[in-house]
Amino acid sequence: MVGITMAAPAAWNVKGPDATSGSEWASRPRYVISDMPTLLWRERGLMLVVFAVIFALGLMAAFSMKTRYPAYSSVLVRLGQEYVYEPRAGDAGRGAVPDSDQVIQSETEILSSAHLKQRVIERLGLAYIDPKLAERYASAGPADKREISGIALRELQSGFKVETAPDTPIIRVSFTHQKPEVAARVLNTLLEEYLIYRRAVLSETDSPALEQQRQSFEQKLAAADSAYEQFLNNNRIGDFVAEKTSLSQLQAQIEQQKYQTDAQLQDRLGRLAALNGQLAALTPEVGLFHDINPAAADKLVQLKVQREDLLARYKPNARPVQELDYQINQLHMAIGAGRTSGESARRVGVNPVYQTVQTDKIQLAAESAALRQASEALARQIQQVTDRRIKLAGLEPAFQELSLDRDVLQANVRDFTVREQQSRAAQEIQAFSNDNIRIVERALPPTKGTSLKKPVAILSLLFAGFTALCAGLLRAFLRPGLPTPRSAARTLDLPVLGAASLKPRTA
Repeated sequence: MVGITMAAPAAWNVKGPDATSGSEWASRPRYVISDMPTLLWRERGLMLVVFAVIFALGLMAAFSMKTRYPAYSSVLVRLGQEYVYEPRAGDAGRGAVPDSDQVIQSETEILSSAHLKQRVIERLGLAYIDPKLAERYASAGPADKREISGIALRELQSGFKVETAPDTPIIRVSFTHQKPEVAARVLNTLLEEYLIYRRAVLSETDSPALEQQRQSFEQKLAAADSAYEQFLNNNRIGDFVAEKTSLSQLQAQIEQQKYQTDAQLQDRLGRLAALNGQLAALTPEVGLFHDINPAAADKLVQLKVQREDLLARYKPNARPVQELDYQINQLHMAIGAGRTSGESARRVGVNPVYQTVQTDKIQLAAESAALRQASEALARQIQQVTDRRIKLAGLEPAFQELSLDRDVLQANVRDFTVREQQSRAAQEIQAFSNDNIRIVERALPPTKGTSLKKPVAILSLLFAGFTALCAGLLRAFLRPGLPTPRSAARTLDLPVLGAASLKPRTA
C-alpha cells in the first residue's frame, strides 16, 4: 500500500515502497496546459514584484525622453556637366556618363559628409544649435574643445537623415532637433552650404598644363608643316591625296573604255566574218519581177459560169452538168498541183541584199580598224597612268608619315585649345551656378513633433509582463513536489483517493 501525504496548495512528497532495499525515488512532475493557471497563481507575489519594478523603470525612461521636431526638405538631382567624362589626352571614353543611381549616390555622399556638417556648425555657431555644449566649449581647454566639437558633430549627424529611392532623381533630407525653428534653419543652411561645397568637390581646378602642352604641340606642328611642304615641292605634287585619287579614277575610266573598245572590236570582227560568209552565198544579180499567166484561172471562172447556166435548164444530176463538174474538178486539181502556172514576162537586176552586205562589210572593216587604233591608244594611256601611280606608291610611305605626324599634331592642338577654353568656361559657370541641382522644397519649422514616450511605455508594459510571466514559470517549475492531485496522478500513474490541506506544523 502506498502512503501519500498531500496538501492542496503545498507540494506533495512521493515515496515508493521497496521493502527489500528501503531506497527512495522521486518522479519528475508531468504538467499540462490546464495546470498553468494554478502554477502561476501560486507565484503571483513574485510576478507582481517583477512586473512593477520593470514597468516603473520603463515609465521613467519613457517620460525622460524629449520631443523632437523633424524638418524636411527635398533636392532634385539631374545629370550635369561635371559628371561627363573629359579625358586630359585622347578620346578614349569621352562623353561617358554615369547612370542616374550613381549620380544620386555621389550627391548623397556629399550631403552626408562630415565636413559639410562642420561648415554648418561654423556658420550658425554652436550656441545656436546646442547652448549647453556651447557653454562647455567656452570653459574647456584645447583638448576638451576638440572632444566637444566631435560630440557636436556626431549629434548633428545623428539628427540628419538622407533618403533616396531607386530610379527617382529626388533626395529627401531631414533633420531632427528639439526646437522646430532650429531644425528648419539648420537644414536650410546645410542645403545652402551643400550647393557651395559640391562645386568645390566636383569642379576641376584650372591648370597651366593645358596651355603649356598646347604651345608645345604648336611648335611641333610648325616643323611638321615645313617638312610636309618641302616634300611636295621636291616631288612636284600639288595635292598627293587628290592626285592619287584622280589617277585611280582616271585609270578605271580608261580601262573601262578599253574594255568597251575591245568588246566593240570583237563585235565588229565577228559581224565582218559573218558577212563574208553570207556574201559568198549571194549572187550579184536577182530577178526583179515576173508575170504569171492567168489563163487557167480564167478558164475555171468560165466553166463555173457555164455550170450556172446549165443549172437553169437541167437538174444537178444531169449528164451535161456532171461533165462540167468533172472539168471544174480537173482544173482545180491542176491549179492546185501547179501544172497550169507559167510566166508571161521576167526582169533581172542587181541584187540589193548583195549590195547591202557589201556596204556593211566596208563599214565594219573601217570601224574595226578605228577601234583597233583606239584600243592601242588606250593601252598606252593605261601604261602611263600605271607608271605615275607606281611612282606615287613609292612616295606614299614618306608622305603618310609626314601627313600622320601633321594630322596628329593638328588634332592635338585643336583638342587642347578646345579643352582649355571649355575648362575655363566650365569653371566660370560652375563657380556661380548649379544648373542640375534644384531645391524642390525648403525646410519649414515643423508644427508637430515626434516622441518615443508612448512606444517606450508600451514596450515597457509588454516587456514587464513577459518578464514577470517567465519569472513565475521558472519559479513554479523549480519548486519541488507535485502541485496538484491531477499532476500527481499523471506523474505516478496511480489514482488519487483524496486530498487534504496541509496544516501548519506545531512545535
